[in-house]
Amino acid sequence: MKTRVPSIVSVFRPLALLSLLLAMSGCTVYQSIGKSVGSYLHPVSGHDFVHIANEKWDHRNALLYFYRPHSQWAADEIEAPSVYIDDTHYFNIRNDSYTWLEVSPGERHIAMRRPLLGLEGLNSFSLSLIADATLKVEPGQIYYLRYNELSEPARRHPELAPDDPLAQGALQLVTRDYAMQAEEIVSTRFLNSDLLAPNHAATSIVETTEDIDYERQLTRLEEERELEIERLKEAGKYESASWFWPFGGGPTVPLETDREIRKLEREYARLERERERQEEAESGGGWWIF
Repeated sequence: MKTRVPSIVSVFRPLALLSLLLAMSGCTVYQSIGKSVGSYLHPVSGHDFVHIANEKWDHRNALLYFYRPHSQWAADEIEAPSVYIDDTHYFNIRNDSYTWLEVSPGERHIAMRRPLLGLEGLNSFSLSLIADATLKVEPGQIYYLRYNELSEPARRHPELAPDDPLAQGALQLVTRDYAMQAEEIVSTRFLNSDLLAPNHAATSIVETTEDIDYERQLTRLEEERELEIERLKEAGKYESASWFWPFGGGPTVPLETDREIRKLEREYARLERERERQEEAESGGGWWIF
């Protein structure tokens, strides 16, 4: 009698369907189904480490390098941990590998989660949250983030406080000098994207991070606006709506937060126009069917 062994596709298909149903219900699902294969099953085969050329990224932005030095633990891994920037999944980092992302300046939230058959968490719950940190990045700067669950860097980053999340644990920010040592990033291979382990790294995510920053600032200003209105009510500078005309009423003085919101919206509109001009320039200003 033959025994039928379930294929990888048959195992992951119901998990992917479950993830889709949860996402449709409004839940935030953290998952890397079909992307989490580890080095034991699929070793990294990219080229040896090399910095990307200076002309390949805009120095008004920042560059993040992620790397994972070789260890037997990581080499025997069935599933590799996921890396998220600003709550968006970009790649799963396997043994002896590196990759990079170009991001806009500002505060970037970095998280790592360990999957179980690709599933990682739901809303605020995570099966295994490896790292949860915020890194403030500056224009033109390059940052090196080292992941190793067995050994921490021999030297802490001098610009980080001892209690900073990126100065302790498995994921740490290290200096360029430290990363350039033997057995560090220089000994790793590029985390290429392929059919068995696709990823969305080694690219610019500047537009995405700019949009996230806009949404964050707008949300913050809207919350501050509510607080400002409460202060004006207490100070007697707010008129309530009449019972017969519910659309009236409001503050009797201009709101500072309204001014800041209008400024933010103008800046974002200018940014969108700049993107459109750049897209037109890159496309040659149009297309020609002949």
